[in-house]
Amino acid sequence: MEEFIQLLKRLSEARGPSGFEDEVREVVVREMEPYVDEVVVDRWGNVIGIKRGASERRAMVAAHIDEIGLMVDHIDKEGFLRFRPVGGWNEVTLVGQRVWVKTSRGTWIRGVVGSTPPHVTPAGKEREAPEIKDLFIDIGASSREEVEKLGVEVGSVAVLDREFAVLNGRVVTGKAFDDRVGVAVLLYALRQLKELPTTLYAVATVQEEVGLRGAQIAAERINPHYAIALDTTIAADVPGVGDRLHVTKIGKGPAIKVLDGGRGGLFIAHPQLRDHIVKIARDIGVPYQLEVLYGGTTDAMAIAFRREGIPAATISIPTRYIHSPVEVLNVEDAVNASKLLKAVLERTTPAVIDSFLDKRIK
Repeated sequence: MEEFIQLLKRLSEARGPSGFEDEVREVVVREMEPYVDEVVVDRWGNVIGIKRGASERRAMVAAHIDEIGLMVDHIDKEGFLRFRPVGGWNEVTLVGQRVWVKTSRGTWIRGVVGSTPPHVTPAGKEREAPEIKDLFIDIGASSREEVEKLGVEVGSVAVLDREFAVLNGRVVTGKAFDDRVGVAVLLYALRQLKELPTTLYAVATVQEEVGLRGAQIAAERINPHYAIALDTTIAADVPGVGDRLHVTKIGKGPAIKVLDGGRGGLFIAHPQLRDHIVKIARDIGVPYQLEVLYGGTTDAMAIAFRREGIPAATISIPTRYIHSPVEVLNVEDAVNASKLLKAVLERTTPAVIDSFLDKRIK
């Protein structure tokens, strides 16, 4: 358990907003290399670890390394940075936060997200949530020229400045658990794997938070016979939310997705692959939850509809307060997700894969 916690800490504290995943990619490559036969970084920055198995059938497991971030789109003459979101933010979670801003030199400097003080806010609007357009980053500069000397410019990105912490026993909090915990689950499973019936492509994907971009590229390249995405899911098991809307609960095991999606359309996990994962969870005694999520999706959607169609499903880690500085999860859920992933990869033989693929009707 402690080994997993330290792995998650390293991944969570690395800085990697969508499109700028370099720092976390270095961590992933270092952690992955000893446990695979080959590591490839593709043109867009996906990390693909290849572990050869007993057959040439291809299994793909994807977990994204990017986190939601901010991008500077204007620098005031007084030295304040205006920004736009990169990924899905709730403005309320941003006010008063510390951030890291990446400079053109590749270094990171600290700043804070400021807003109009309530004392000078028009009457009646003191308690209204600000819009992102009204927020700004203060890096302690007094002019645009000083900002530029520090190497900050239009197009510079920022992420939250937040340390990983243990709350109580196996419950932890930090930034970017979405989806560094999925990456940790994948890396932890790789450490335990021995013989495989298929060749595994373990993919740490980029730009998931801005449209599942990296998974699309990787799936086209690999053309797997089946795929599993690893990601967080909503655990709304908190005061004021009815039981039906909890989706999942922390500490009750990983979730096996049935359906998710939103305005872009719903994704239904491949039924036979999903049932196969459920059966394996029961066989090995891993607790699990079935997940129906309205709103949000995972790399599985991007993978499933490539080429002729790829059987795809998702194993999720229940997480509270997703897309905030204080995401919370139970490490036992993540470790159990890793155990389940390992068992699925070991038990999905070519014969099982054949049952997912094209059927000839006589």
